[in-house]
Amino acid sequence: METVVHHERETAYRVADRADGGSPVLFVHGSGGTHEIWKSQFARLATERPIVGLDLSGHGGSTDVSTEAGPETLTAYVEDVLAVAAATDARTLVGNSLGGAVVQTALIERDPDVDAAVLVGSGAKLAVLEDLRTWLETDFDRAVEFLHGEDMLFHDPDPRLDTLSRAQMRSVGRAVTSRDFLTSHAFDERERLDQIAVPTLAITGEHDGLTPAAYHEYLAEHIPTASCEILPDAAHLSMLETPEAFNEAVASFWSRS
Repeated sequence: METVVHHERETAYRVADRADGGSPVLFVHGSGGTHEIWKSQFARLATERPIVGLDLSGHGGSTDVSTEAGPETLTAYVEDVLAVAAATDARTLVGNSLGGAVVQTALIERDPDVDAAVLVGSGAKLAVLEDLRTWLETDFDRAVEFLHGEDMLFHDPDPRLDTLSRAQMRSVGRAVTSRDFLTSHAFDERERLDQIAVPTLAITGEHDGLTPAAYHEYLAEHIPTASCEILPDAAHLSMLETPEAFNEAVASFWSRS
């Protein structure tokens, strides 16, 4: 892992580069995750483009921040992404779920010098079920079980993927994971999507019960240069559950943008 220092903290990131040229792509994980959620992209897409995956503040190897859930935390996460993008010359931003909210906010408010964006299992508004918000505060085990129920994070996962996802969430811990979901709950960019000017792909699994296909169709309808792709046999974490289909869709998008 490498690190970049910014705003008096360190943000950790990993780089995989087996490509013969091409501009780097920066991958941003979602709530309670780390860069490891992109393990299939590090393994398989790094021959297409240099792949960068970061740990947002308080996740994995990155320094935490003392921020309230909501816009303050979202701003800190945007700063993490822009710092790593600058350090690695990343030209495409890919964000999953909350990571997609971070990417949207960066594109709208900071206008970074990038060529394209991919929003994975995300949306313009990311309301979180009230029961889940309660469990994240009072019964973390129940929250983890709920998120790993059928057609939430996964549709029909290999047990190893389920184990990986649960371990990541528990490693990140209740406090940061709860902050992530509450930050997602406060997120709403429906009125500003037309300010995203770069080609954008909105993609998720057909069984995604957290950010359904309709969320991605909405993004494609309201971002001027966006398209939508729904992958069969997957739910919210399609990059893990159906990596071949996910990687093919993303690589095809890169070739068009």
